[in-house]
Amino acid sequence: MRRGEGALDDEPADHAEGPPGEPADGAAAARSGSAPGAVTAYGSRGGAKPLPEAEPGSRGVAPDGSTGSGHTGQAPRAAADGERLARAALTRVIEPGDERGGRWLREFGARGLLERLTAPPDEPDALPGATPRRLAGYRIRAAAADPERDLAAAAAADGRFIVPGDAEWPTQLDDLGDARPLGLWVRGRPDLRKWALCSVAVVGARACTPYGAHLAASLGSGLAERGWVVVSGAAFGIDGAAHRGALAAGGATVAVLACGVDVVYPRGHAQLIRRVAEQGLVIGELPPGDHPTPSRFILRNRVIAALTRGTVVVEAEYRSGSLVTARAAQRLGRHTMGVPGPVTSGLSAGVHELLRGEGTLVTDADEVVELIGEMGDLAPERRGPVLPRDLLDPLSARLLAAFPARGTADPEGLARAVGLTPDETGGRLYELHSLGFVERVGDRWQLTRCASHGPNVWRGGA
Repeated sequence: MRRGEGALDDEPADHAEGPPGEPADGAAAARSGSAPGAVTAYGSRGGAKPLPEAEPGSRGVAPDGSTGSGHTGQAPRAAADGERLARAALTRVIEPGDERGGRWLREFGARGLLERLTAPPDEPDALPGATPRRLAGYRIRAAAADPERDLAAAAAADGRFIVPGDAEWPTQLDDLGDARPLGLWVRGRPDLRKWALCSVAVVGARACTPYGAHLAASLGSGLAERGWVVVSGAAFGIDGAAHRGALAAGGATVAVLACGVDVVYPRGHAQLIRRVAEQGLVIGELPPGDHPTPSRFILRNRVIAALTRGTVVVEAEYRSGSLVTARAAQRLGRHTMGVPGPVTSGLSAGVHELLRGEGTLVTDADEVVELIGEMGDLAPERRGPVLPRDLLDPLSARLLAAFPARGTADPEGLARAVGLTPDETGGRLYELHSLGFVERVGDRWQLTRCASHGPNVWRGGA
């Protein structure tokens, strides 16, 4: 499980088929937190609770009971509650990112899909494309699901469950298509949809260097000071540094977990996750009590990519879950950015490969905002300091450059070196003298101490 603590070195698993076939009753009960053999709200035995009846075309009903046609009432409210309960139950049945489950959900609706999963086992063609063994695994999970208990557990942790059609649902997640989350479990007071409109992801290696941790914290605080919401995965390393930077600046941050929002993982970040929940938002696809697995970390990254306007990778090896997030952002048409590191560091190799492709090089929060912000959000112009020598006209600059770093020079030799007449050379020497660059020593001239030893010396110097 250590490899699952962060995004580093995790690879996508074959998840399209859903849960493993024919899991043991005890395993299914462990997922739902109930004892084997218990009759639950959606069990296939006689104690099952019926879902509230839905009116035709009631999918996507708003939480306030609105049907979208201006009518409100008890039946639409019941339909909305039934949709929410069904989706909450399905979060215990279908793994995150399961596109086959997403197609079934699109075809049958949440209530219809759950009814097919809790129908008598001998019903033929309950779900097209599912093998009998796979369907049996789904049925065991569906029988153990208790969405009312999960909603109560989320409420006890000061959380809630939002679904597509809710006012708080971030519609950019719809870009994931059939891999869109069934719903999101949320802890925290702010409105997720509004926060996601101005958000950026900062991700990277779990085993990061001090250089990477410093840059991630700097990016987190800089983005927060500019009014941007910092989104990351609450893992060790870059994720934690980005969250801490945003929190230290008194800004907004969102932690996207690969487990239930009431589960502290990694345990070393218990205080950090608590602070994020108090000052920002903690969200996840998995129901309360569910624990992470390596594949869930990888699938969580697609939510981070879809939720934000762009993704910044600070440090990442060639095999890194952070690059999975960046590639997902590219597929979704989001901005992908990378912070360069030493070419000798393996932890920056993946970032450099990203920058060789379609990634954009950034070094601070100003450059990130310039790329993903509104028109006119430009980073300040970067240039070195303007030195006194820079303000000289070309001939005076050539004359000053002709002086030796040490010792004196005669006017005739300077005139030959620059290609000026003796009279014009004399005039320009006195101009340079008045500006403090040169001084006269008898019949000869030399650079002043400031000109020969200052930071703007061109040649030689002490």
